[in-house]
Amino acid sequence: MDIKKNPRQNGHFMDMNKTFFLKPEEHAPKWRVIDAKGKVLGRLATELADILRGKDKPLFTPHTDGGDYIVVVNAEKIKLTGDKWNTKVYDRYTGFIGGYRTRTAQEMRETRPEEIITLAVKRMLPKNRLSKEIIKKLKVYAGASHPHKAQLA
Repeated sequence: MDIKKNPRQNGHFMDMNKTFFLKPEEHAPKWRVIDAKGKVLGRLATELADILRGKDKPLFTPHTDGGDYIVVVNAEKIKLTGDKWNTKVYDRYTGFIGGYRTRTAQEMRETRPEEIITLAVKRMLPKNRLSKEIIKKLKVYAGASHPHKAQLA
């Protein structure tokens, strides 16, 4: 039996002929701050979704939450390409008759700019139970200040 030292396992010995799965108790998430000022919404949301899932790490396991916490600041300064501020529509249904509501991206930016980023990232995550836990690790703020300074130290 050939046992080699795997650098991904923090110096632990493991059999390299076995498949590795990240266990929840082995995961130690970090906190990251990302400034959304001047970034394109779709490209930023793709990057955030990958970090939240842990796809940017070598220990990625699809069925385990292995990602980091993310604090996004300056959400109101996000960019949309083309004329999407006026043509992109966010819709919802209240559940009542005639309760179909729509808002453009411009109206969303004026009232709830953090919701634009949250919805874009949420819709890029896989549609399963794990995504409900993953999206809780995303903290989006409209301005440059945030209350998570203690976690970042």
